[in-house]
Amino acid sequence: MEIILSIAIGVLAGSGIWLLLRPRTFQVIMGLSLVSYAVNLFIFGMGRITLGAPPVITAEWGADASHYADPLPQALVLTAIVIGFATTALFLVVMLASRGLSDTDHVDGRETRL
Repeated sequence: MEIILSIAIGVLAGSGIWLLLRPRTFQVIMGLSLVSYAVNLFIFGMGRITLGAPPVITAEWGADASHYADPLPQALVLTAIVIGFATTALFLVVMLASRGLSDTDHVDGRETRL
């Protein structure tokens, strides 16, 4: 499972960086989203993925922290998802305003012909 998670993080990060380097604003926004998903998966993966571990302390296991899932990465990822949605919405509004003012969706505002 660790290999699959590592490959998924690498593919998301690589695709996001590739999209960040594209000239159009929508591709840049999608690249930022993919990079944020990769970072969220990385943070979530650092929380020691354990199957069947209870998130709260039970009486029979006592206070031994090695039996439980770490709730901090889950809280960080949840907060990052909410912030990511808000910044994506802000970027989309700025993109629409920029397109309305400059009549192009290129990052630098100039249309390039090849």
